[in-house]
Amino acid sequence: MSAAPTGAGPRGTPTLGSFTSGQLRRLGAVAGLSGADAETYAQVLTDTLGPEAERPLNLPPPHRTFLSDDHTPVEFSLSFRPDAAPSMRVLLEPGCGADSLALGGRAGLRAVRDMARRWNFTTDALDDVRDLFLPDAPQGPLALWCALELTPGGVPRVKVYLNPAANGEERSAATVREALHRLGHRRAYDSLPKGSGHPFLALDLGDWAEPRVKVYVRHENLTAGQAGRLSRTDSGPGPAAVEGFFRTAAGLGPDTAGLGRRPGLTCHSFTDTTTARPSGFTLHIPVRDYARHDGEVLARASRVLRHHGMDSDVLDRALAALTERRPEDGVGLIAYLALAHQRGSAPRVTAYLSSEAYAVRPPVVEAVRRPLPVS
Repeated sequence: MSAAPTGAGPRGTPTLGSFTSGQLRRLGAVAGLSGADAETYAQVLTDTLGPEAERPLNLPPPHRTFLSDDHTPVEFSLSFRPDAAPSMRVLLEPGCGADSLALGGRAGLRAVRDMARRWNFTTDALDDVRDLFLPDAPQGPLALWCALELTPGGVPRVKVYLNPAANGEERSAATVREALHRLGHRRAYDSLPKGSGHPFLALDLGDWAEPRVKVYVRHENLTAGQAGRLSRTDSGPGPAAVEGFFRTAAGLGPDTAGLGRRPGLTCHSFTDTTTARPSGFTLHIPVRDYARHDGEVLARASRVLRHHGMDSDVLDRALAALTERRPEDGVGLIAYLALAHQRGSAPRVTAYLSSEAYAVRPPVVEAVRRPLPVS
C-alpha cells in the first residue's frame, strides 16, 4: 500500500483522512491500543481510502455512500465484553471515490488484495464467490466494504462485506444460498429466519480462530416478541434476553411497538460446515431512528452495558474522542446497538459509532400542539 497524505487541505481545511484518522487515534487510546498501534492503523485507514483521504471536508462527500447517514465512508465500533477492554473496529469503503459501483468494487478488491499481501493471508473465500457479488454491472447500494478489527500488534483481523442484491434484489436470496453452498455450508440457508431481504453477506479473512460466513437478514416492523424468536443457534440467548435488549435499546416499551422506521437486522454466523445451524446470532437495533437525541441513546446503551456487567464509562469517553458536541445536540453518533452471541464466547454488546465528518443529524424536535383559535 502506498501512503496517502493526511494533512490539511487548502487554507488549513481538514481532509477526510486527517479528520477520520485523528478520530481513530483518539478512539484507540480509549480502547487501550498503544500509541504505535493506533498510528499504524491510522495510516492503514488513509491508505485504504486512497486519494479520497486528501479530499478537503469543505467539499461534499466523494459519493452518497450507504455506509453512513452523512455519507462519510468510515464507521467505528466498540465491542464490549465483561471484565475486558473493548475491541475496536473500523469499517471502510475503499472505492468511495469511484464513479460507479463496478469501479468501486474493483477498488475494494484491490485494497483487500493489498492487505492480504501485507499481512500474509488468503482471499480464497472471497475469490470463491467473487462473481456472485462483483459482477460487471452491479446493482444496489454498495459493492464492497472492508472492516478491520484493530488488535494489539498492528495486524488487524479483516472482514469484507458484500451485497447480495448485486445481481438484483429479486435474486438476493438465491445469491446468498449459492454463496453458502460454495463455501461449504450447503444446508445453512434453510436454517435462516424469514425476513424482508439480505442487506449483507460478510466473510472473515485472515487470522481468525474460526472464520465466519455471516448472513444478515432485514426485519421490517420488528417487535421485541418477534426478535426473541429469531436466533437459530443451538445455544446462546434465550428469548427473554433478546427481548430485554430490544426493549432497552429501542426504547419502545410494550411488545406491540415495533421498528416501523428503519428495520432491525439479524446476523447469523456460520463456522461449522457439518451442521446447518449457525454458531452465532446478533440482533442490531438502529437506535438513531428511535430516539430524540444521542443523550437518550447513550443512556439506553449504558443500561444495556451495565446489565451485562460491562463498563459504560468507556462509551462516554469514546463519544468524547469522536466529537466535541454534546450528545443532546444531534442524533446518529451512535447508529446501532447490537447484542451478539457466538458459541463458546461470552455475550458481546457493540456500539456502532458515526464519524460525522460531513454533517450532524439534528435532534428530533417534538411538535407542540397549539390550541385552535376560537372563531
